[in-house]
Amino acid sequence: MKKGLSILFLFLIIIACSTTSQQIASAADSPKKGSDTVRIANDSLEYEVIIIDNGFNNWLASRALPRNYHSLAFLENKNYLYVTEWNNRVLQPQRYNPSLYEMTIDYRPNIHYGYEVNYLIYNYMIYFQNTYKQKLWGNVPSR
Repeated sequence: MKKGLSILFLFLIIIACSTTSQQIASAADSPKKGSDTVRIANDSLEYEVIIIDNGFNNWLASRALPRNYHSLAFLENKNYLYVTEWNNRVLQPQRYNPSLYEMTIDYRPNIHYGYEVNYLIYNYMIYFQNTYKQKLWGNVPSR
């Protein structure tokens, strides 16, 4: 792969428990950032998001729009569209680079993940599309 220095490894696990959407929404969603890792988990581990990609943290801090710029409904709608196309590409390794689309993302629109989870997924999708010159859906903001 030409972008050998930047290894994409997106690992996203969203585990829905038998709790209600209100309990998930009220859980503390605070990202924990490492050098090239963004991790979000709530206290009872009803879901977990781990994003590992060289450069994403710097991009998020310097180029992403601030939190609360977009509404939660906007982020949820965009994430559903992006993740649906992402998962379609994972299932077509002959057509799309399997080094970019390694695994499916379990994102369910009927579960309320909260603003922070949706914010980070949305911004990762924008970062991914701009960095790897991909177009998952619609107009991609160039930040």
